[in-house]
Amino acid sequence: MKKYAYIGCIGFLGIITTEFGVIGILPQIADYYNITIDKAGYLLSAFALVIALTGPFMTLLSSRFDRKKIMFTTLCIFLITGVVSSFSPPFWVLIFVRILPAFLQPVYIATALSVAVSKGNKTNENELMSIVFSGVAIAMLTTVPFATYLASKLSWEYSFMVQAFVSFLALCFIHFGLPNLPVKTRKSFGSQIQILKRPTFIISTAMNFFMISAWFSMYSYFAEYLTKAKNMDSTMVSYMLFIFGAIGVLANYLSGKMLNFNIVITTLFFLAGTILIPLLLHFSGGDTAVTIAVIALWGFLYSPSFLNASTYMISSAPDAMEFANSLATSFGNLGVTFGTTIGGFVIVKYGVEYTPWLTLVFGALAIAMIGLRWKVEQVNRATIYEPVRCE
Repeated sequence: MKKYAYIGCIGFLGIITTEFGVIGILPQIADYYNITIDKAGYLLSAFALVIALTGPFMTLLSSRFDRKKIMFTTLCIFLITGVVSSFSPPFWVLIFVRILPAFLQPVYIATALSVAVSKGNKTNENELMSIVFSGVAIAMLTTVPFATYLASKLSWEYSFMVQAFVSFLALCFIHFGLPNLPVKTRKSFGSQIQILKRPTFIISTAMNFFMISAWFSMYSYFAEYLTKAKNMDSTMVSYMLFIFGAIGVLANYLSGKMLNFNIVITTLFFLAGTILIPLLLHFSGGDTAVTIAVIALWGFLYSPSFLNASTYMISSAPDAMEFANSLATSFGNLGVTFGTTIGGFVIVKYGVEYTPWLTLVFGALAIAMIGLRWKVEQVNRATIYEPVRCE
């Protein structure tokens, strides 16, 4: 039954529209408040940092409440954020209302995934998860570029109006489409926290962190990079975001299918983009046609990153899925914060054209973590199956 997965996807669409909707309008916000681009980036990095620091604890605390009520409450807060932000409040207020929904964002994702797979079976769990995560790609295809386009033609406040509308739409689907979903079997906090002792889970967490840091050291400044390094105007940037998102929808679908066959190979396949894309962007130079082709490939290889990271981490702790996923969300967002912060620092010190090289460095570290986990698993298997010698 895929109905619950699709409803979770729509809610995810509202969440991602709010979290990443600012990416295309950061230069306009910086101009409006007369601040540097790295300070405007706090709207993204502060949001992600709150998720990183509070996500697992909030997920554990909310694990005993009705899942529908959790999802509904989360989207209510996202709706309020969009409405308040659209009135262009002082920058400190804008930051404050931005971080409020961040406390419940990982709770929503963990709950939506749990609800989606609860009506499926083991053979299609990854596919159901990919449906929920496709909300990321759909946002990149529709609401994020549309909000950017609207901001380029009118003003940046309209971008937040789009975010508020999408959150309201998601609220309606959750309210009318989901029944009450009380938790029937409650896992103890202790049994879930045990996964933190597993070396393979810790290594998987590091892989997640480095992979998301890699992508967001460049993607957070998507508009700034294309404007300064590739000489595109804000309208053209909105078109690039549309292409980026359109390819991403296909990528999420394919990734969900591929994960059912092999999680490690699928993760490595898309992670290879962190090495390939920086090189292609460098050699594309000022050729607009080639740059567009590279952006399309970038969207394809980037879009399933959160799905792949969560699936890779959960594969090392399938007995504590919700808690493992909340940690995946937290460390992924810690990667967003770290990548955005380091990317902003590099832009201020050296220039936006250097941010792709950060992606390459962090991507190489993520690939190294996959190799390290494989090595640890090989050692564990050898230990388990080592024959007992008789004296």
